[in-house]
Amino acid sequence: MALAWAHTARFLTTAAQLDQLPATELPEIAFVGRSNAGKSTAINRLAQQKRLAFASRTPGRTQHINLFALGPKAAPDALIVDLPGYGYAAVERAAKLRWQEVMARYLVERRSLSGVVLMVDSRLGFTDLDQQLLQLLLPRLAGGAVRLLVLLTKADKLSRAEAARALQLAQALLAACCPEGADVSISLFSALKSSGVDDAALALHQWVHARLPSAAGR
Repeated sequence: MALAWAHTARFLTTAAQLDQLPATELPEIAFVGRSNAGKSTAINRLAQQKRLAFASRTPGRTQHINLFALGPKAAPDALIVDLPGYGYAAVERAAKLRWQEVMARYLVERRSLSGVVLMVDSRLGFTDLDQQLLQLLLPRLAGGAVRLLVLLTKADKLSRAEAARALQLAQALLAACCPEGADVSISLFSALKSSGVDDAALALHQWVHARLPSAAGR
């Protein structure tokens, strides 16, 4: 059921600024990560569509917020929000700063944000930029309004022992910094080998459908 739901994803709109985003009460699930962490590939794999999320040949060049609707066509029940990748050295400094501000404002202020999927390259672990983004989310995680799923991407490039070690280190970092009671989970993920795809789809489905009754009652 969860995978079938993920496969309903279709493009809705794109925005260059936050004020261009649609006003909506639908829960939004934001995908964030470094420009080469495999974010677009993960979205496409979850949706079982090759080019739903555009992966630029030059990482960091995609500088728009892209929204995808999930659920029935006549009455979608959630949105996937593909935020621009961060941290790629070839992007001009002014553009980096502008998109860091846009992303920070979205993650801190967007009322309909329900969950965040943070893509972390399993070979690198949490970089300084990943940890900065995590710190930005902590107040909303503490309040319980936002949930977090960390996907350790490209896990197929690691041996079994390396993958286990990467997972252990990431779990320790999250345990040390995330507030008690926050809804935080982590999983190894490989779009190439399809590992972790079912678990990720199930997590997102549960986020949305556990939230819908209370959202409808407001």
